[in-house]
Amino acid sequence: MIGILGVVLGVMAALAAGTVAVIVGQARRVQRIVPVAMQPPPRAEGLIGARLPGPPLTMTILGDSFAAGYGATRPRETLGVLLGTAVARRAGRPVRLHRQAFVGAMSSDLPHQVQAAVKHEPDIAIIFVGGNDVTRFAPLKAAARHLGEAVGRLRAAGCPVIVGTCPDLGVLPPLRPPLRWLAALRSRWLAHAQTDAVVAAGGFPIPLAELLNPYFEADPVRMFGADRFHPSPAGYARAAAVSLPPLLAALRAEGVIPVPGPGPAVSGCSVVRR
Repeated sequence: MIGILGVVLGVMAALAAGTVAVIVGQARRVQRIVPVAMQPPPRAEGLIGARLPGPPLTMTILGDSFAAGYGATRPRETLGVLLGTAVARRAGRPVRLHRQAFVGAMSSDLPHQVQAAVKHEPDIAIIFVGGNDVTRFAPLKAAARHLGEAVGRLRAAGCPVIVGTCPDLGVLPPLRPPLRWLAALRSRWLAHAQTDAVVAAGGFPIPLAELLNPYFEADPVRMFGADRFHPSPAGYARAAAVSLPPLLAALRAEGVIPVPGPGPAVSGCSVVRR
Protein backbone atom coordinates (compact mmCIF):
# COMPACT_ATOMS: atom_id res chain seq x y z
CA MET A 1 0.00 0.00 0.00
CA ILE A 2 2.79 2.38 0.95
CA GLY A 3 4.61 1.49 -2.25
CA ILE A 4 1.56 2.25 -4.39
CA LEU A 5 1.04 5.55 -2.56
CA GLY A 6 4.66 6.46 -3.16
CA VAL A 7 4.31 5.74 -6.88
CA VAL A 8 1.13 7.84 -7.09
CA LEU A 9 2.73 10.74 -5.25
CA GLY A 10 5.81 10.48 -7.43
CA VAL A 11 3.72 10.58 -10.61
CA MET A 12 1.75 13.57 -9.30
CA ALA A 13 4.96 15.40 -8.43
CA ALA A 14 6.39 14.67 -11.86
CA LEU A 15 3.22 15.93 -13.55
CA ALA A 16 3.23 19.07 -11.41
CA ALA A 17 6.88 19.73 -12.20
CA GLY A 18 6.22 19.16 -15.88
CA THR A 19 3.27 21.56 -15.84
CA VAL A 20 5.33 24.24 -14.11
CA ALA A 21 8.09 23.80 -16.68
CA VAL A 22 5.59 24.19 -19.53
CA ILE A 23 4.09 27.33 -17.95
CA VAL A 24 7.53 28.88 -17.46
CA GLY A 25 8.46 28.10 -21.04
CA GLN A 26 5.22 29.56 -22.37
CA ALA A 27 5.62 32.69 -20.25
CA ARG A 28 9.13 33.26 -21.63
CA ARG A 29 7.88 32.82 -25.17
CA VAL A 30 5.08 35.33 -24.59
CA GLN A 31 7.60 37.84 -23.26
CA ARG A 32 9.60 37.46 -26.47
CA ILE A 33 6.69 37.92 -28.86
CA VAL A 34 5.00 40.82 -27.09
CA PRO A 35 6.82 44.08 -27.79
CA VAL A 36 7.81 46.33 -24.91
CA ALA A 37 5.96 49.65 -24.89
CA MET A 38 8.08 51.91 -27.07
CA GLN A 39 6.05 55.09 -26.66
CA PRO A 40 3.47 56.38 -24.19
CA PRO A 41 -0.24 56.31 -25.00
CA PRO A 42 -1.78 59.45 -26.52
CA ARG A 43 -1.92 62.46 -24.24
CA ALA A 44 -5.53 62.28 -23.08
CA GLU A 45 -6.13 65.07 -20.60
CA GLY A 46 -7.80 68.46 -20.63
CA LEU A 47 -11.21 70.04 -21.12
CA ILE A 48 -13.89 68.08 -22.98
CA GLY A 49 -17.00 69.86 -24.27
CA ALA A 50 -15.65 73.36 -23.74
CA ARG A 51 -18.68 74.95 -25.43
CA LEU A 52 -21.15 73.40 -23.00
CA PRO A 53 -22.55 75.66 -20.28
CA GLY A 54 -21.81 75.46 -16.58
CA PRO A 55 -18.73 74.63 -14.55
CA PRO A 56 -16.80 71.55 -15.63
CA LEU A 57 -17.05 68.23 -13.86
CA THR A 58 -13.61 67.02 -12.84
CA MET A 59 -12.91 63.40 -13.76
CA THR A 60 -9.74 61.50 -12.94
CA ILE A 61 -8.70 58.12 -14.32
CA LEU A 62 -6.22 55.92 -12.47
CA GLY A 63 -4.64 52.52 -13.01
CA ASP A 64 -2.60 50.77 -15.67
CA SER A 65 -2.16 50.75 -19.45
CA PHE A 66 -5.83 49.87 -19.94
CA ALA A 67 -6.83 53.07 -18.13
CA ALA A 68 -4.08 55.06 -19.85
CA GLY A 69 -5.21 53.97 -23.32
CA TYR A 70 -2.12 52.13 -24.53
CA GLY A 71 -2.83 50.85 -28.02
CA ALA A 72 -4.98 53.83 -29.01
CA THR A 73 -3.54 56.09 -31.69
CA ARG A 74 -5.47 59.28 -30.88
CA PRO A 75 -6.66 60.84 -27.61
CA ARG A 76 -10.32 60.44 -28.58
CA GLU A 77 -9.83 56.65 -28.76
CA THR A 78 -8.69 56.33 -25.14
CA LEU A 79 -11.00 55.09 -22.43
CA GLY A 80 -10.80 58.31 -20.41
CA VAL A 81 -11.74 60.58 -23.30
CA LEU A 82 -14.50 58.24 -24.48
CA LEU A 83 -16.08 58.23 -21.03
CA GLY A 84 -15.47 61.94 -20.46
CA THR A 85 -17.14 62.79 -23.77
CA ALA A 86 -20.16 60.64 -22.99
CA VAL A 87 -20.55 62.14 -19.50
CA ALA A 88 -20.26 65.68 -20.88
CA ARG A 89 -23.03 64.97 -23.38
CA ARG A 90 -25.38 63.49 -20.83
CA ALA A 91 -24.65 66.00 -18.08
CA GLY A 92 -24.74 68.95 -20.46
CA ARG A 93 -21.57 70.26 -18.83
CA PRO A 94 -17.88 70.26 -19.72
CA VAL A 95 -15.62 67.60 -18.24
CA ARG A 96 -12.05 68.27 -17.18
CA LEU A 97 -10.11 65.02 -17.45
CA HIS A 98 -6.97 64.24 -15.47
CA ARG A 99 -5.00 61.04 -16.03
CA GLN A 100 -2.84 59.48 -13.33
CA ALA A 101 -2.82 56.03 -14.96
CA PHE A 102 0.39 54.86 -16.59
CA VAL A 103 1.66 51.86 -18.52
CA GLY A 104 2.94 49.08 -16.27
CA ALA A 105 1.18 50.26 -13.12
CA MET A 106 0.23 47.72 -10.47
CA SER A 107 -2.20 48.01 -7.58
CA SER A 108 0.71 48.94 -5.32
CA ASP A 109 1.15 52.12 -7.42
CA LEU A 110 -2.34 53.38 -6.58
CA PRO A 111 -1.39 55.30 -3.39
CA HIS A 112 0.83 57.65 -5.41
CA GLN A 113 -1.80 58.02 -8.11
CA VAL A 114 -4.49 58.80 -5.55
CA GLN A 115 -2.24 61.36 -3.88
CA ALA A 116 -1.93 63.17 -7.22
CA ALA A 117 -5.62 62.78 -8.03
CA VAL A 118 -7.08 64.29 -4.86
CA LYS A 119 -5.20 67.54 -5.50
CA HIS A 120 -7.63 68.18 -8.37
CA GLU A 121 -10.71 67.64 -6.13
CA PRO A 122 -12.33 65.22 -8.59
CA ASP A 123 -16.09 64.83 -8.93
CA ILE A 124 -15.62 61.24 -10.11
CA ALA A 125 -12.71 58.79 -10.15
CA ILE A 126 -12.37 55.80 -12.46
CA ILE A 127 -9.91 52.99 -11.79
CA PHE A 128 -8.87 50.13 -14.06
CA VAL A 129 -6.10 47.99 -12.58
CA GLY A 130 -5.09 44.39 -11.97
CA GLY A 131 -3.69 42.96 -15.19
CA ASN A 132 -0.07 43.56 -14.24
CA ASP A 133 -0.66 42.10 -10.78
CA VAL A 134 -1.75 38.91 -12.51
CA THR A 135 1.05 38.72 -15.07
CA ARG A 136 3.81 39.62 -12.61
CA PHE A 137 2.54 37.14 -10.02
CA ALA A 138 1.99 39.79 -7.35
CA PRO A 139 0.20 38.61 -4.19
CA LEU A 140 -3.44 39.00 -5.21
CA LYS A 141 -4.76 39.51 -1.69
CA ALA A 142 -2.40 42.44 -1.25
CA ALA A 143 -3.39 43.81 -4.66
CA ALA A 144 -7.05 43.84 -3.68
CA ARG A 145 -6.17 45.49 -0.38
CA HIS A 146 -4.25 48.27 -2.17
CA LEU A 147 -7.27 48.87 -4.38
CA GLY A 148 -9.68 48.99 -1.46
CA GLU A 149 -7.47 51.49 0.34
CA ALA A 150 -7.30 53.66 -2.78
CA VAL A 151 -11.08 53.66 -3.11
CA GLY A 152 -11.45 54.44 0.58
CA ARG A 153 -9.14 57.44 0.36
CA LEU A 154 -10.97 58.83 -2.66
CA ARG A 155 -14.32 58.33 -0.94
CA ALA A 156 -13.00 60.11 2.14
CA ALA A 157 -12.19 63.04 -0.15
CA GLY A 158 -15.85 63.13 -1.20
CA CYS A 159 -15.34 61.52 -4.59
CA PRO A 160 -17.50 58.69 -5.99
CA VAL A 161 -15.39 55.90 -7.47
CA ILE A 162 -16.10 53.29 -10.11
CA VAL A 163 -13.69 50.41 -10.63
CA GLY A 164 -13.39 48.14 -13.61
CA THR A 165 -12.31 44.87 -12.02
CA CYS A 166 -9.53 42.79 -13.55
CA PRO A 167 -10.37 41.59 -17.06
CA ASP A 168 -10.00 37.92 -17.92
CA LEU A 169 -6.45 37.54 -19.21
CA GLY A 170 -7.30 34.01 -20.29
CA VAL A 171 -8.78 35.49 -23.49
CA LEU A 172 -5.44 36.95 -24.64
CA PRO A 173 -4.71 35.40 -28.07
CA PRO A 174 -0.99 34.59 -27.48
CA LEU A 175 -1.69 32.48 -24.39
CA ARG A 176 -2.02 28.70 -24.70
CA PRO A 177 -2.93 26.10 -22.08
CA PRO A 178 -1.85 25.62 -19.37
CA LEU A 179 -0.67 29.27 -19.13
CA ARG A 180 -4.09 30.41 -20.41
CA TRP A 181 -5.82 28.49 -17.63
CA LEU A 182 -3.55 29.93 -14.97
CA ALA A 183 -4.04 33.49 -16.27
CA ALA A 184 -7.81 33.03 -16.30
CA LEU A 185 -7.83 31.58 -12.78
CA ARG A 186 -5.71 34.38 -11.31
CA SER A 187 -7.69 37.05 -13.17
CA ARG A 188 -11.02 35.78 -11.87
CA TRP A 189 -9.76 35.36 -8.33
CA LEU A 190 -8.44 38.91 -8.32
CA ALA A 191 -11.65 40.29 -9.83
CA HIS A 192 -13.69 38.67 -7.03
CA ALA A 193 -11.35 40.01 -4.37
CA GLN A 194 -11.42 43.46 -5.98
CA THR A 195 -15.21 43.47 -6.00
CA ASP A 196 -15.36 42.75 -2.28
CA ALA A 197 -12.73 45.40 -1.51
CA VAL A 198 -14.40 48.06 -3.67
CA VAL A 199 -17.87 47.49 -2.24
CA ALA A 200 -16.51 47.52 1.32
CA ALA A 201 -14.81 50.86 0.62
CA GLY A 202 -17.95 52.41 -0.84
CA GLY A 203 -17.10 52.18 -4.54
CA PHE A 204 -18.99 50.88 -7.56
CA PRO A 205 -17.42 47.78 -9.22
CA ILE A 206 -17.83 46.92 -12.90
CA PRO A 207 -17.33 43.21 -13.76
CA LEU A 208 -15.22 43.72 -16.88
CA ALA A 209 -14.55 40.03 -17.51
CA GLU A 210 -18.25 39.21 -17.52
CA LEU A 211 -19.15 42.19 -19.71
CA LEU A 212 -16.26 42.12 -22.19
CA ASN A 213 -15.43 38.43 -22.66
CA PRO A 214 -18.22 37.73 -25.19
CA TYR A 215 -16.95 40.50 -27.49
CA PHE A 216 -13.21 39.82 -27.17
CA GLU A 217 -13.66 36.06 -27.58
CA ALA A 218 -15.98 36.44 -30.57
CA ASP A 219 -13.81 38.91 -32.51
CA PRO A 220 -10.25 39.02 -31.15
CA VAL A 221 -8.79 40.40 -34.39
CA ARG A 222 -10.95 43.52 -34.10
CA MET A 223 -10.96 43.90 -30.31
CA PHE A 224 -7.21 43.52 -29.69
CA GLY A 225 -4.48 45.86 -30.87
CA ALA A 226 -1.35 45.02 -32.82
CA ASP A 227 0.41 43.43 -29.83
CA ARG A 228 -2.63 41.18 -29.21
CA PHE A 229 -2.47 42.05 -25.52
CA HIS A 230 -3.91 45.54 -25.27
CA PRO A 231 -7.28 46.59 -26.71
CA SER A 232 -7.59 48.20 -30.11
CA PRO A 233 -9.60 51.43 -30.51
CA ALA A 234 -12.64 49.20 -31.09
CA GLY A 235 -11.84 47.31 -27.89
CA TYR A 236 -11.60 50.53 -25.90
CA ALA A 237 -14.90 51.72 -27.39
CA ARG A 238 -16.56 48.50 -26.21
CA ALA A 239 -15.01 48.87 -22.75
CA ALA A 240 -16.37 52.42 -22.59
CA ALA A 241 -19.81 51.21 -23.63
CA VAL A 242 -20.03 48.71 -20.77
CA SER A 243 -18.51 51.14 -18.26
CA LEU A 244 -20.72 54.12 -19.06
CA PRO A 245 -24.02 52.98 -17.47
CA PRO A 246 -22.42 52.24 -14.06
CA LEU A 247 -20.50 55.52 -14.30
CA LEU A 248 -23.68 57.52 -14.90
CA ALA A 249 -25.47 55.60 -12.16
CA ALA A 250 -22.69 56.46 -9.70
CA LEU A 251 -22.82 60.14 -10.66
CA ARG A 252 -26.58 60.22 -10.18
CA ALA A 253 -26.48 58.27 -6.93
CA GLU A 254 -24.00 60.78 -5.53
CA GLY A 255 -26.01 63.76 -6.80
CA VAL A 256 -23.25 64.92 -9.14
CA ILE A 257 -25.63 64.95 -12.11
CA PRO A 258 -29.44 64.96 -11.96
CA VAL A 259 -31.58 61.90 -12.52
CA PRO A 260 -33.10 62.21 -16.01
CA GLY A 261 -36.83 62.70 -16.40
CA PRO A 262 -39.10 60.52 -18.57
CA GLY A 263 -37.68 59.98 -22.01
CA PRO A 264 -35.55 57.61 -24.08
CA ALA A 265 -33.35 55.21 -22.17
CA VAL A 266 -29.72 56.21 -21.80
CA SER A 267 -27.29 53.77 -23.37
CA GLY A 268 -23.56 53.48 -23.76
CA CYS A 269 -23.99 52.50 -27.41
CA SER A 270 -23.38 56.06 -28.59
CA VAL A 271 -19.83 55.79 -27.28
CA VAL A 272 -19.18 52.87 -29.62
CA ARG A 273 -20.51 54.83 -32.60
CA ARG A 274 -18.08 57.74 -32.12
